[in-house]
Order: sequence, then structure tokens, then C-alpha cells
Amino acid sequence: MREALLPAADKVVAEDLEEIRSVRSFLRHAAEENRRLWSLAGPAIFTSVAQYSLGAITQVFAGHLTTLELDAFSTENNVIAGLALGITLGMGSALETLCGQAYGAKQLHMLGVYLQRSWIILNAMSVLMLPLYLFATPILRFFHQDAEIATLAGKLALYMIPQLFAYACNFPIQKFLQAQSKVMAMAVVSAAAVVLHVALSWLLVGPMGMGLVGLAIALNVTWWFTVLGQFAYILMGYCPGAWNGFDWLAFSDLVGFARLSLGSAIMICLELWFYMFLIVIVGNLGNAQVAVAAVSICMNLFGWQIMVFFGFNAAISVRVSNELGAGRPRAAKFAIAVVLMSSVAIGLAFFVLVLALRDVYGAPFTESPEVVRAVASLGLVFAFSLLLNSVQPVLSGVAVGAGWQWLVAYINLGCYYLVGIPVGYLIAFPLHGGVKGMWGGMLTGVGMQTVILVAITLRTNWDKEASEASSRILKWGGSAALKPDH
Repeated sequence: MREALLPAADKVVAEDLEEIRSVRSFLRHAAEENRRLWSLAGPAIFTSVAQYSLGAITQVFAGHLTTLELDAFSTENNVIAGLALGITLGMGSALETLCGQAYGAKQLHMLGVYLQRSWIILNAMSVLMLPLYLFATPILRFFHQDAEIATLAGKLALYMIPQLFAYACNFPIQKFLQAQSKVMAMAVVSAAAVVLHVALSWLLVGPMGMGLVGLAIALNVTWWFTVLGQFAYILMGYCPGAWNGFDWLAFSDLVGFARLSLGSAIMICLELWFYMFLIVIVGNLGNAQVAVAAVSICMNLFGWQIMVFFGFNAAISVRVSNELGAGRPRAAKFAIAVVLMSSVAIGLAFFVLVLALRDVYGAPFTESPEVVRAVASLGLVFAFSLLLNSVQPVLSGVAVGAGWQWLVAYINLGCYYLVGIPVGYLIAFPLHGGVKGMWGGMLTGVGMQTVILVAITLRTNWDKEASEASSRILKWGGSAALKPDH
């Protein structure tokens, strides 16, 4: 019965995959799968890059104030807001598994309930995270951050509290739309948000002379514009069957849903915070302001590249969860192979580009020649970071689509925090490797995690994963999953 509901094109793919017997047949199916992936990944990449650009554009404006203000914004954006973003994005990513598999199984009524449950859980978590913003200065000082940077970053954090709750509302909406392949709507709203943000930032910092406070206001307004724009799209009826209005079922079965949300949060937070620790530890090196500025600029550019692969992450998560929910394991496995080939090719292109432009890519972010030279000195380790991280987000997307969040959380904990950070610290301080030593050492953790995820993906029994998809929906979805669609 479920197969009878599938689109004809999907039926053909599922059947044809069993008939791949030659290179020519493989290439034909790979081209078709690439078309499917890019129809998802293209708008998702644009959305990720556009939303990341909000912080990056703000950093460019801050960099043309003073080095101290650049450092303060970079620290708040990467450490304080980075902690909040990791938790909210991670917990919202539970919807990628549940909504994706429910959509593949044609149980559309569950998507709206899941969205509302995620809002409840994420906004409650945001309230719990308020002390992080209220006491940002003593928290940064506890980690031995430079006193001037910590004080100014703490003041800025107070202005950024509205952004925290925008995160809590935005990421569940995005996962809800992604599961239904409604990625173009997200891209349009994000494009409008970028235009609004540039105009507001220029107005508040330039003619009005409001400095960092103006940048904070612009960020808050733009993030809430994004949230309301996407929600307006849903309310206008473009998600029939998936959104049926607010439902009291959203307040039931929260424990099972929260469990998966927590696993998603831990998995993604351990990844995002890994690089946050790089900035915090670098703040303890000599000439801290220049070192933090150089690493922050590299991390800004690194974030742009990661946003590209977050687009692949979203696309492969949707493809895997939809195919497993629909009982098509061969299609899920084939999609993984195709997206990995594409992501590695793009990673190699970024690697070459960074090495070729290592002496100039820091200039747009600062007027300090010393900082530009420090950025150039990190070119090689930065390029290897981009190459390794062309694969890792894609594999994480596979994990989310399949519902392996807790497994990957344990892997991240071991590779990043028991191996990567200790090795980096050893090279940076006792062995006097400085910033390059710290970053290079931490890459050992990234490499180890990538190898383990590749091995797990290759050894997975995808037929078994498909058979377990419906039980996952019941386990983590609760009583709403028992209601059939008509």
C-alpha cells in the first residue's frame, strides 16, 4: 500500500538501482541522483550560506571599527552565541530524523506536531541558557580570556538575547520545511534577510554611529525577520497535510521526543564547540589580540565552507530519512555514495583555493597588517581543515537521517575531546607550536572521527535500517504517530 503512494519517479529509481550492472548504468543513475541531491542541496547551501553571512557580515563591519571590537564580536559570536547555536541547532535536528522518516512513510499529520514539540523544548532550553548571556564576562574570564575582550563581549551578549530565542524558533521550522523538500522558500526568505541585514548594519553603524550596539540590533531584527518570513510561508497553506494548526498533542509525549533532541544536540554541539575551544585556548597565547583576530578570521571563512557542506548535510539527511521511511534502503545507500563523491571534489577545490590566496584572504576582515600576516601563516593548516571537513558534515547528515545521533555523540566525544584537544594543547604549549600547533593537533581528532564514520557507514545493514524506521517514528514520536493519514 505504501509503495502505491510513491511518486512514479521514485519507484523507477528504487527498481532501477537493483539493475546497475555496468559503469554506464552507474553513471546514468548517479546523474539522476545528483539532480535530486542538488535540487535539495542548492537551495539548502544558499540558505546556510545566507544565514551564516549574517554573522560574517557583522564581523566585517566590526573589523572596521577597532581590533578590540572585532575580537569582542568574534568572541561573543563564536563562544557565547556559538554555544547557543550548537544547542538549538542540535536539538532542532531531531526533526530531520522524525519529520524526514514520517514524510517518507506518508504520515504527514505528524510533521506539524513534531514542529510544535520542538518549539516547546527549544524555547524551554533557551530560558535555561539565559545565564550564559547574563554572565558572559565572568564565564570568559574563567577561561582566561583577555580582560578587555571578555568585558566588551559580555556587554554585547546582553544585547544578543533576542537572537537566542530566534534560534529556538528558526531551526525547527527549517527542519520541518527541509523534510518536505520546501527548500526554495527558505532560500528566498534568507536572501531577503541578507539584503535587510546589510542595509540595517550600514545605517546603524554608519550614519547613526551606534557601533557594536547597532550591529547587535541589526542581527536581532534580521534573525526574527527570517523566523517570521518562514512561518508566514507555512501559514499561507504551502504545507498541506503537514501543518494543520496548533495542536494540544504538541504537549504530550515530550519525554521521548526530548531524548532524541538531546542526542542530536550533544552530537552537533560536540562538533561546533570543538572549534570554539580553539578560539578560547588561543586567547591564552602571547599577543592574544592578534592571535584571536587571526583565528577568528580563519574560522569565519571556515564557517562559509562548512555552510556549503551543511547544505549537503541537509540534502543527504532528507534523502536518507525519506528513503528509509519509505522502505527503500538501496536508494538511501546510493544517495550516500553520490553525495560523498560531490563533496570530496568540492573540498579539494577549496583546499587549492585557500593555498593560492593565503596571503590576501584576511585583508577584507581587518585593517591591521599584523593580523593579515598572522592569517597567512595559518594557510596550510586551514586548507587541511577545509579538506577534512568536506566529508564530515555529510557523514553527520547520514547519521541524522538514519537516527544514529547518540552513537555519533559518543564518537565525537572520544575523537574530539579525548584525542584532538589534548594533542593540540600538547603541541601548542609544551612543544611551543603556537596557533598552528594547536589547530594542527586538533585535526587529528577530526581525521579519526571521519575514518570511524566512514567505516560505520560502509558496514551498515541498510535493509535493517529501513525496517526499523517505522519503529523509530513510534519510539520517538509518541501517540501522535498512531494517528493515520487519510
